[in-house]
Amino acid sequence: MKLSHIMVVLIIFSWPLYYLYEIQLGAISFLLLAIFFLVVTIKETKKFKEQKKNNGDES
Repeated sequence: MKLSHIMVVLIIFSWPLYYLYEIQLGAISFLLLAIFFLVVTIKETKKFKEQKKNNGDES
C-alpha cells in the first residue's frame, strides 16, 4: 500500500478509535490498529517476494 493511502485510512479512523479509547475500550482500538498494520505488512511482504522472484527469473 502507498504511504498516502495508509495515512488517509489512519486519519479517517482516528476519531472512532479515539472515541473507543475514551470510553475505556482502548484495547479494541489497539487491536484494530494491530490488525490493520498486520494486513499492510502482509501485503508489502507479498509484493517484496514477487519482486525478488521476478528479479531472480531475469538473471
